[in-house]
Amino acid sequence: MSHLALAVRDSSTMLRRNLLHARRYPSMTLNLLLTPVMLLLLFVYIFGDTMSAGIGGGADRSEYVAYLVPGLLLMTIGSTTIGTAISVSNDMTEGIIARFRTMAIHRGSVIIGHVIGSVLQSVISVVVVGAVAVAIGFRSTDATVVEWLAAFGLLVLFATALTWVAVGMGLVSPNAEAASNNALPLIFLPLISSAFVPVDAMPGWFQPIAQYQPFTPAIETLRGLLLGTEIGHNGWLAVAWCLGLTVLGYVWSKSVFDRDPK
Repeated sequence: MSHLALAVRDSSTMLRRNLLHARRYPSMTLNLLLTPVMLLLLFVYIFGDTMSAGIGGGADRSEYVAYLVPGLLLMTIGSTTIGTAISVSNDMTEGIIARFRTMAIHRGSVIIGHVIGSVLQSVISVVVVGAVAVAIGFRSTDATVVEWLAAFGLLVLFATALTWVAVGMGLVSPNAEAASNNALPLIFLPLISSAFVPVDAMPGWFQPIAQYQPFTPAIETLRGLLLGTEIGHNGWLAVAWCLGLTVLGYVWSKSVFDRDPK
């Protein structure tokens, strides 16, 4: 069997293993999924009228729903990948990786299985949150089929980037609790982006923090694709962030995983 065929076969096996774990222990996935859903309902029904003032132009609650959803979809991805960091950390600390190292399997198939499984879970979570958003009034305005496909591609690319970073966090964490704490920025960063209010509405000293981070250009790009707002240079920045984080996460994860255990 060729090296590529071996990698595909073993990665598929590890993917099935991770999906079985997710199916047998759904509580963590559901808990992470509930965070963006609860934030969506909270900001729409509790803070909606007040927060809509932050987007200007006399916007009402329905317009704020449209503004809010793209950021919550990306936040959903960040929330889902925390489970990946925890799962990887559990594998590293419970001894199964040591067992895998003694078997005739492709070395990288373990983390590849985690990555593919996490991306699939992220896509499913985004669909669920999107369905809740549609149920409470979100509507895409005049988005073409190409723009929908581009939006979906951006979500998958963003999920891949964050998943590789989460895998690295899981590999370097001594336990599941540490992995969860290390991955908290994946939920925290959307809170200080343009997900809830425009960057221009923030204090001047804080605007660079919100502007120069990976979530803001991705949110603005997704918002432009779904709602027809101006994308500008955000599209290229979002893709650049995704590719950069993917490469960084892959190199980091591979270097840590390939180290011989002490």
